[in-house]
Amino acid sequence: MQDRERYVVGIDSSTQSVKAIAWTRDGTPRGEGRAPHVISTPHPLKAEQNAEDWWAAATDALKSLTRQVVADRIDGIAISNQRETMVLLDAEGRPLAPATLWLDRRAAEMVPVLARELGGERIHAISGKPVDVIPCVYRLRHLRETDPALLDKATQILSVHDFLVQKLTGEAAASWTSGDPFGIFDIEKKVWSREILNHLGIPPAKLPPAHRPGSLIGRVTVDAASLTGLQIGTPVYAAGGDGHCAALGVGAISPGIAYLNLGTAVVGGLWSPTAELSRYWRTLTSPSGEGYLLENCQRGGAYFINWLLETFTGSRSSAEIFGKLEAEARGLPIGSGGVTVSTYLLGCMDPHWDMTARAAFVGMGPETGMSHLYRASIEAITLEFVRSLEQMRAAGIEADRIFVIGGGAESALWRQIVADASGLPVIRSLSNQASALGAGISAAVGHGWYENFAAATNAMTRLAEQVDPDLHARDDWRALSARQSGLYPALHSVI
Repeated sequence: MQDRERYVVGIDSSTQSVKAIAWTRDGTPRGEGRAPHVISTPHPLKAEQNAEDWWAAATDALKSLTRQVVADRIDGIAISNQRETMVLLDAEGRPLAPATLWLDRRAAEMVPVLARELGGERIHAISGKPVDVIPCVYRLRHLRETDPALLDKATQILSVHDFLVQKLTGEAAASWTSGDPFGIFDIEKKVWSREILNHLGIPPAKLPPAHRPGSLIGRVTVDAASLTGLQIGTPVYAAGGDGHCAALGVGAISPGIAYLNLGTAVVGGLWSPTAELSRYWRTLTSPSGEGYLLENCQRGGAYFINWLLETFTGSRSSAEIFGKLEAEARGLPIGSGGVTVSTYLLGCMDPHWDMTARAAFVGMGPETGMSHLYRASIEAITLEFVRSLEQMRAAGIEADRIFVIGGGAESALWRQIVADASGLPVIRSLSNQASALGAGISAAVGHGWYENFAAATNAMTRLAEQVDPDLHARDDWRALSARQSGLYPALHSVI
């Protein structure tokens, strides 16, 4: 009965908002608070936020939540955070400058510099991340080059997770998965990399202690309780990166389960017992603390689909337009009548790691219509993930089913394309707030609701319908994948 329920709270501090959700033992959301963030882009290469706004939004979200559920029934809290976002603080815990977001590109010129200095393969081996502008390590190298006084003045370098933990408990604390995306974390030793920090001239003491997911890392202070409505002393447990938490929120932390988030960025991956490295993925610490996640990321993703519809139909929100396109695209053959797409509207992460890559449609004829472009875009995004998944399987990592989430998962056509292209059953997850649920699961394990993460995900995640693949079309999908994968090298010399 609800009058006897206990809750854990998962806070998802994402790029544009904070959500605080109270979860029951079976993963039912019982209350939610939400508040927005503002992104500042003072320069085309810069994306910033005021770190104090993270806390203001978190307090608003928590105050809203604690008006919906009784605070003394909350057994614990954990935070999921936007990854590759950092803030520098002074000795009084005040931001020295705006926080830089994962969207920030100011360090682009320092990427090849640091790769030459330390060796791109060495950076990859330590951090699990191929050389790319997104990890914070390149912004730190940029600061060492352009504003060393600011870097030296900072007494703390924190992620969103670590900053909010400090606001809630009085002491900053990282998790393995909040530290991992910085690119200065040794993913095998589970410590901040002295080799990289020494090269940057950053004392390790500027970084907070990094804890295993689910660890108790503090308790809510008197001041934080008065601002949020939480009980004084409420335990705070380690969670971390929102992509990590999303994988946890759909239960993709054991052999065989791949996950695919068909959101603004399309992110998918597979759990691995070992830290396998490849240009086809980023290697992450697992949100369960056991093993690793091999993560494919397409920055464009569903953003590309939305851009296509807004640019060429004038709307992406019209149910009539979307329904018409879905029906027409479903009637098209594999390969969309010869239309092939490069979806690199925002550059390319894996496997090319080329921020200068561009988008393109090729193979159009007089019969080509919007439904061809729509279906071809879905095919291209799907096959990018499938090629990454195939490389993971070639490395000996088991995959026998795919759990899908995100707005794109509402499309029956897209789910069928994922199943057919991969040759694996596709199951839609009902964990639409997967990152907040993953944080809640971390708190549930930390507080002892469940013995381990496997038991917690079994109890707190939910699945819906399954789509089985049409295995008779495998040869057609392989041929299309080969054609589609050849588009980038063919275009690279001309765009």
